[in-house]
Amino acid sequence: MCQCLVLSCRYFIMADSIMSKAATMEIPINSNGDTGTLPEDDSLEQDLQQVMVSGPNLNETSIVSGGYGGPAGGIIPTSSIKGSTSNHSAVNSTEEVSRGVAVEKLEGVKKWGINTYKCTKQMFSERFGRGSRTVDLELEAQIDVLRDTKIKYENILRLATALTMHFQSMVQTQQALGDTFTDLSQKSPELQDEFGYNAETQKLLCKNGEALLGAINFFVSGINTLVNKTMEDTLMTIKLYENARLEFDAYRSDLEEMSLGQRDAAAMVRIEMAQHDYQVHREKYERLRSDVTIKLKFLEENKVKVMHKQLLLFHNAISAYFAGNQQQLEQTLIQFNVKLKPPGSDKPSWLEEQ
Repeated sequence: MCQCLVLSCRYFIMADSIMSKAATMEIPINSNGDTGTLPEDDSLEQDLQQVMVSGPNLNETSIVSGGYGGPAGGIIPTSSIKGSTSNHSAVNSTEEVSRGVAVEKLEGVKKWGINTYKCTKQMFSERFGRGSRTVDLELEAQIDVLRDTKIKYENILRLATALTMHFQSMVQTQQALGDTFTDLSQKSPELQDEFGYNAETQKLLCKNGEALLGAINFFVSGINTLVNKTMEDTLMTIKLYENARLEFDAYRSDLEEMSLGQRDAAAMVRIEMAQHDYQVHREKYERLRSDVTIKLKFLEENKVKVMHKQLLLFHNAISAYFAGNQQQLEQTLIQFNVKLKPPGSDKPSWLEEQ
């Protein structure tokens, strides 16, 4: 800052001396009143060149903020102004991107609101008998059969689960009773044989009961997969199909109402847009209807295959257990590849109990 002040003072002192020298120079006048040519003054020209050389450089000008005596940090180079301009343009581009995203979201909300209004209007019109709906009688019948079948299979699953819980409780009771008979046979010499026979019988029943439990659990697992995964997946597709059907009928009714109205230029533009929306929802409806038809077909085939296996397993295991045929029961488990859990596998470990 001090260097800048010294240079400025030097510049003004030299300029003042040159101006005073030029003012005191004599201008000759000839006899006709014309001014003569000034004699060349080398010292004046040298002084001017020195001023031009030692003067401030306009390419490296600075803006001083804070006035005289301010801190050196108040000097703002002009190059920083260019940087601030580029930063400002970058901020403007970011704002434009954010504004574009906001407009896109607003358009999405607008379309969702219009679609919801049309579908709600169509739904109430169908409920009160004022509007028409598209019906596929064959497909609707198959959907009703599937829903009724799912309710019945859910009842089978609930009863089979209850049977598993009750039978597991009985097996645990038989195991405890067999352990008690074994203990009493060792402590009662006079009844050792009787307690021993009963202990062996209860242990055999417990072993066969665990095998039957494995078969019933396998049956329950198969029914649960069929009901809560396979059937539920098909019903989710049916729900999408029904929503698409409602949207299709809503836009179809809207197009029919516009077609019955005026046919001016603005109305024709609206009819053309409604025709485009109608075509889009019609394609979506037909695509989902095809998906539902295919899934219903595969579901029926899968249901027959799964239930044939599960019902045969359930029948053979129950019959072998209550007939006391241990060998047939074991063969049934091997035939259907049923893996039995080792005893005590369901109990938590000592680390989990802590």
